[in-house]
Amino acid sequence: MDIINLGASDGLPPVDWADVAEKMASGSPPTPGDHNARATWLSTVNEDGSPHVTAVGALWLYESFWFQTGSGTRKSRNIARDPRCSIAVSIRDADVVVEGEAVRETNPATLTRLARAWTAQGWPAELDGTGTGISAPFNAPSQGPPPWNVYHVETRSVTVALGTEPGGLTRFRF
Repeated sequence: MDIINLGASDGLPPVDWADVAEKMASGSPPTPGDHNARATWLSTVNEDGSPHVTAVGALWLYESFWFQTGSGTRKSRNIARDPRCSIAVSIRDADVVVEGEAVRETNPATLTRLARAWTAQGWPAELDGTGTGISAPFNAPSQGPPPWNVYHVETRSVTVALGTEPGGLTRFRF
């Protein structure tokens, strides 16, 4: 991993990746009332090159972000054409942007583990009848009807901005 301390010119130390990864793995959201309320945003590339940004119910699991969407959604069409994407999330004391490429997951065992993880967070997902996607009794209307495809982001880089002293802004390249 390459570490680029973007805050070095301001005398800031590099961010500790292990601490950030542990907070993301534990689902450590900002505390209520923090300036960075919990939201996860996915950015994909529209056909004309402009960005498409939408909120998603992403999971950080197995050192990667995972998200789901219907095959007819804009983000799904964008990913099919150009898999480059980014996910931005606020965690306790930091904001994180992960950049990489979205890759569809079709392994039934992995999808079952992911469905269980979503269920543990309150969204009752399960492996769908085809074994290549997930289903649930409800989802955001913008996702279209089930089954939903599941993707993970093959991480290329992560930028972390700390919101607590001494602060820090670091990019990690994998």
